[in-house]
Amino acid sequence: MSDKMDADSLQALKIAFTYMPKAIEVTKFEYGDRYEVVLQHIESVRQILEHNGVDPEEVDGEINDDIAPNSCY
Repeated sequence: MSDKMDADSLQALKIAFTYMPKAIEVTKFEYGDRYEVVLQHIESVRQILEHNGVDPEEVDGEINDDIAPNSCY
């Protein structure tokens, strides 16, 4: 995993990531026996974002900057 993504692909991954459930929302009740697979998928996307120099915690605010709350610091 040494190659970085091109800008368009990285932007598409960021957009898709904003629509993924947050790991804390993934439960066996909601996702059944697939909940562990869903958690693995979320972690895989997070790792690719981090590898490309993107903080997954900041993606939603970047993609949805019109509805993101202002930072207080």
